[in-house]
Amino acid sequence: MPEVAVADAEVREVLGVPANKAVFEPLTHNPWNGVTAGVWRVTADGRSAVLKVLTRTKETSVTWAASNDPRHWNFWRREAYVYQSGLAQVWQPQGLRAPRLLACAERPDGDLALWLEDVPGEPATAWPLARHVEHAHRLGAAQGAVGAGEDRPWLSQRFLRDYTAGKTTGQDLLDDDEAWQHPLVREHFPAGLRADMVRLHHDREWFLTVMESLPRAFCHLDQWPANVRSDGRGSVVLDWAFAGDGALGEDLGNYLPDSVFDLFVPAADLPGLAKEAYDAYLHGLRESGWRGDERLVRLGVCASAVKYDWLTALMLARADDEQPAYGGRGSVPAELRYRERGLVLAFLADWAAEARLLAPQLGFPKAPSGS
Repeated sequence: MPEVAVADAEVREVLGVPANKAVFEPLTHNPWNGVTAGVWRVTADGRSAVLKVLTRTKETSVTWAASNDPRHWNFWRREAYVYQSGLAQVWQPQGLRAPRLLACAERPDGDLALWLEDVPGEPATAWPLARHVEHAHRLGAAQGAVGAGEDRPWLSQRFLRDYTAGKTTGQDLLDDDEAWQHPLVREHFPAGLRADMVRLHHDREWFLTVMESLPRAFCHLDQWPANVRSDGRGSVVLDWAFAGDGALGEDLGNYLPDSVFDLFVPAADLPGLAKEAYDAYLHGLRESGWRGDERLVRLGVCASAVKYDWLTALMLARADDEQPAYGGRGSVPAELRYRERGLVLAFLADWAAEARLLAPQLGFPKAPSGS
């Protein structure tokens, strides 16, 4: 049980029983993020809630360190502000909502305890493809309706640039012949991927500049199946820690590859899913009254491939390591991970190539390595 003495009043307020009468079940989350002290499902007398404790004192790597800067992508208090302000429910008319905030407690040690609705619906990690397409439609309708009008002093800015800048593991291996000859890499990464990923890395600044110049939207910035559930009526989106300014299409460009990277959707299904989901997202935008140039949305989705520039280098660096499952619970077969991720990276290389062709048509300069 987390900090029993501190949590007692909170459990009494939310569930109506003392903490020693409640069961605390740890939930899967990113254990390396310095903002998250822990996440639990708390159950008592047939009732339940989710407890998420936010902190700025957790020891972790520089990559995942908590920040006191309200605009930083990993600002430690952001999620509490998003819930307390009601901003987490701004998409509810379009069928996307957050769990209800039940309580927010400031603890004596400076941590923040978020008590949230325990959403009972099916997690998107187990959805059939059609449900992902429905979610994309809702997301388009929501971002078209809300647009970029939501700004608070604690929402993230320059997320894509700052998030990717901190991920440098293995970058020196991108041009290393030996790293690319590792059996896992040689046998499971598609032909031509090395040249494509080296080029994406070299063009990183161009892609970031394009993304920062596209039409803006209020974005969640961590949309992927582990953060989405169904409530029987629509989608419930969890974990609003990164929320802020993004490009129109950026959330979808995150959701689709992440569905495969952690093995929730087979890589073989990604091209078909991406096409249907993009069409559904665009349809949602149009339904909401958005009347912009569709090519700008497509560019936002395709250019968002730059978010994963760091992943190729990381996989080169970790080819000899055990492959942990998300959240650090157990492991996944290395061959499966490298095959599936290799296919997604090749798919993202196609997105990047499409972005290089599309951007000059919309008035952007050509990528430095040509089109």
